[in-house]
Amino acid sequence: MCGIVGVVTNPQERAALSLYDGLLMIQHRGQDAAGIATCDGSRLYLEKDNGLVRDVFDHSQMETLKGNMGVAHCRYPTAGSSTCSEAQPFYVNSPYGLVLAHNGNLTNTKQLTQELFTNDLRHLNTNSDSEVLLNVFAHELAVRGQLRLSEDDVFAAISQVHKRCHGAYAAVGMILGYGVVAFRDPKGIRPLIIGKRQDANGFTSYMAASESVALTANGYTVMRDVEPGECVIFDLAGNFYAHQCAQDSKLHPCLFEYVYLARPDSIIDGVSVYKSRLRMGEFLAEKIVREWSHIHFDVVIPIPDTSRTSALPIAHALDIKYREGFIKNRYIGRTFIMPGQNERRNSIRKKLSPIPLEFKDKSVLLVDDSIVRGNTSQQIVQMARDAGAKKVYVASAAPPVRYPNVYGIDMPASYELIAHGRNEEQVAKEIGADGVIYQDLKDLEESVRQGNEEVGDCEGSCFDGKYVTGGVDANYLREIEMARNDGAKNQFQLPLPMGK
Repeated sequence: MCGIVGVVTNPQERAALSLYDGLLMIQHRGQDAAGIATCDGSRLYLEKDNGLVRDVFDHSQMETLKGNMGVAHCRYPTAGSSTCSEAQPFYVNSPYGLVLAHNGNLTNTKQLTQELFTNDLRHLNTNSDSEVLLNVFAHELAVRGQLRLSEDDVFAAISQVHKRCHGAYAAVGMILGYGVVAFRDPKGIRPLIIGKRQDANGFTSYMAASESVALTANGYTVMRDVEPGECVIFDLAGNFYAHQCAQDSKLHPCLFEYVYLARPDSIIDGVSVYKSRLRMGEFLAEKIVREWSHIHFDVVIPIPDTSRTSALPIAHALDIKYREGFIKNRYIGRTFIMPGQNERRNSIRKKLSPIPLEFKDKSVLLVDDSIVRGNTSQQIVQMARDAGAKKVYVASAAPPVRYPNVYGIDMPASYELIAHGRNEEQVAKEIGADGVIYQDLKDLEESVRQGNEEVGDCEGSCFDGKYVTGGVDANYLREIEMARNDGAKNQFQLPLPMGK
């Protein structure tokens, strides 16, 4: 996952300020690198580097980012490496001058890379699938052969992008001197939402972002989500255009967005992330009552922060105490999205500290949003025991994660997933817990669907191994396992700058 923002503002405003604020609001989606590109007339300004948003951009850099339109990105690496060269946005100068920021993962990158070189005569400078997506878009615009672009030219190009590119992609692009383009893959796997703001002079500014919080923090009113397969355009004159560019589009939102990735105060595809997590807790509580009625719990303790919302209804349903047993260090990033198991393992005990009086001589039910690799859960269970817990049980608001994710979440290798090939008893033994209970997949889907009846089947491949885009076979899974497992990442890992 990554975070993306695109904006066209009043000609008297600077887009960079809104883009910076937008990235801060979605920093949780990527802590590896950040970038902002803006345009003043037909001149491009681009700043990007490894690190958090606040570390990448200082006052002098922000001053160089001129113009009233631009796109921005915060990165979490799932394809390519963690080097600065693969920070986004990416730029190509032909045609027109194009910039693109992408969230997701293409599943036919290898084929497209060959096509771009042999057929489209385009050179790629990185291993990033986002650069592939940009060059496919650039080629399809170039073959239109228009000196002056129209919205129909852009829509035709995006239609071809949908035909050629497979997988998950929510993207914001900037065409220099023209406007900002936002589009989403035909399955709508990764989120993308649009908003508008009208100033005193009547000019309407538009913004697109991964999550609604980026819009509302900048004073934009949410319009709607970009539909699967749709393309929207905000041009420099303040015009808004939208067109369905895919022949076969159907919404399949990623379940893991609601489980973990998104902020609780975001609205994704008409569903409140916060309310969906409350419902996850309610469904999981019903299962605990059904299957663990013989077990006595003294206290329910969430593993902060994401699981707090689910833990509350569990404590209420079981009629037992809810307590904050772990204190979180706010200066340690999200451990799940750290590139490499060593970084995740070294950070967890710096990130969480137990309050012994909430554990001593108690039977504790720990609630987590999910259990992925298990190393974090193992350390947390041990921390609870070290703090004096008599019994430690773990409840997961998500089903067992047993299969690789190929759509932009860092789960590339099945053997790295603790639930792969194991049942609940075996997982409990691996993490040192007295018992583990998981959410049922149908209940997780219902937790999301109850927020918006128009949501059909969700994308939950990491839970059921079903890949909604097709074209994902054993050979492909083997390739990404070799290229993107923790061992491969550690070969690329470079220290992140602490500021400039």
